[in-house]
Amino acid sequence: MTDVPDSSRPAARRLALTARIVLVPYAIAVLLLTWLPADEAGKVTGVVAVLARLVATWGVPGDAAYTVFEFTANIALFVPLGALLAVGWRRMPAWAIVAVGCAASTVIELVQLAIPSRYSTLSDVIANTLGTAVGLVVARAILRAIARGRTADSGS
Repeated sequence: MTDVPDSSRPAARRLALTARIVLVPYAIAVLLLTWLPADEAGKVTGVVAVLARLVATWGVPGDAAYTVFEFTANIALFVPLGALLAVGWRRMPAWAIVAVGCAASTVIELVQLAIPSRYSTLSDVIANTLGTAVGLVVARAILRAIARGRTADSGS
């Protein structure tokens, strides 16, 4: 992003480096969650089923609740990817960041085809790509607000 004042360039570089470093453990965590056998991953992601059962007690069909919670969880899972890419590579175009999220999700789903206890779905790719876009938009909005604040502070 070119709207970051010169005086904050070292801070911007540190922030970008931090985002790039954080991307590594984030990616490892996502791969573990998505490529472990379902029963192992379920120990971490079982909250989706718990929430679906809870909502089902209120009269919402369990399958519908599970589908909504799973889709939402898939969005949330990829929000950090969009944010980290937006912060770590500020000059990367938005379409490229979303494409990276879509490609990463597609690879995950293709690998899941080979894991007997996992299910590969197009809806996961859609949700993950949407999550990447949400993270991108939020991160860029925050970066712009910070840059505007610094510009306003230096002008007074």
